[in-house]
Amino acid sequence: MSAPVSSDGTIVVVGASLAGLRAAEEVRHEGHTGPVVVVGEERHAPYDRPPLSKQVLSGKWDADRIRHHTPDAHDALDLEFRLGRRATGLDIGARLVALDDGTELAYDGLVIATGAATRALPGSEGMAKVWLLRTLDDCLGIRADLAAAGDAPRLIVIGAGFIGSEVAATCRGIGARVTLLEAYHTPLARVLGDEMGRMCADLHVANGMDLRTSVSIDHLESDPGGPDPVTVVLDDGTRLPADVVVVGIGVTPSVGWLEGSGVELDNGVRCDGSLFAAEGIVAAGDVANWTRPTTGRPARVEHWTNAAEGGAACARNLLAGSVAATPYDPVPFFWSDQYATKIQMIGLPDADDEVVVVSGSGEEGKLIALYRSGDRLGGVLTFSQPAKLMGYRPLLAAGASFDEALDHASS
Repeated sequence: MSAPVSSDGTIVVVGASLAGLRAAEEVRHEGHTGPVVVVGEERHAPYDRPPLSKQVLSGKWDADRIRHHTPDAHDALDLEFRLGRRATGLDIGARLVALDDGTELAYDGLVIATGAATRALPGSEGMAKVWLLRTLDDCLGIRADLAAAGDAPRLIVIGAGFIGSEVAATCRGIGARVTLLEAYHTPLARVLGDEMGRMCADLHVANGMDLRTSVSIDHLESDPGGPDPVTVVLDDGTRLPADVVVVGIGVTPSVGWLEGSGVELDNGVRCDGSLFAAEGIVAAGDVANWTRPTTGRPARVEHWTNAAEGGAACARNLLAGSVAATPYDPVPFFWSDQYATKIQMIGLPDADDEVVVVSGSGEEGKLIALYRSGDRLGGVLTFSQPAKLMGYRPLLAAGASFDEALDHASS
């Protein structure tokens, strides 16, 4: 059980990205008058991450455009930011968060919103011209290295998930010669299933991408001053030279600072259906692995809308206490912009669910596909059909049957 937080109590939010910022905002919107301290590992004020693999990477937007708020707006919320600071430990009994500068923050309520860290390719850590893409500084570094390589730079992207596919598509659009490497037999099959994954592969090929699937990386070699700054060596001995390499092989929840704290860690921070992780502690965003009320199963969702909605929801529940808390059970939604196609999905289907295309096709560049989870509608995927997608949202929220979804599609 978690008691309500008094109106003048101190709220500490660890994580200054979307989930953490939304939590801090909601605390104020709910009328909380006590101190609200937001700790962020990056030196930048909170900003939006999705444009990093698209508009900012291409140079169409500058960094100021992705800030969540102007400085004046932050001031109006009366939030205390500790930027460039990293949480290193948590003492639940004493209600203290330790920071890397040796200071400790006392809290009455704690929001854990530390997100997830990108996985590095073993042996590539610190290698010149080899990048992960998680932060604004990463994005600007990739841009600078591509520009320094001259016209038509050679880029290798390792991993054809959403981030890797977006980076590859964006850089292809600005004139880079891009090779996209994927260990699985088709991009995004683990998320979208084989059939829809093949359509994503076709999209890459139709836009001139050198897509190579079912490949394994042996190692990377570095020669920053040579004609081939980086060489990707595959398991079969194939050598692929590049000017820049971007690694996009997934993320891991950022929970190292919580080890030994008493907070349960299992693929992130384990939370109940109202996002409580412990007495006076909630979590949200990429780091939260909560029990979905509709399924009774744990879920950890790495998408923008979950961070925004979960950040606000966990703040309301933290202030209200666990007895008055509202279960968190959103309809998951995500999108990915690749070339001229907007890929969108609502729901959380399994990759092995049956997929039924009810409108369009990959060749047309527009489609609607329904996922059958047992006898229920598990999710809806669209290519460049944003208006029609949202018509299925009430069905998913109501737990509609698959037959009802088919009726909606034909109406």
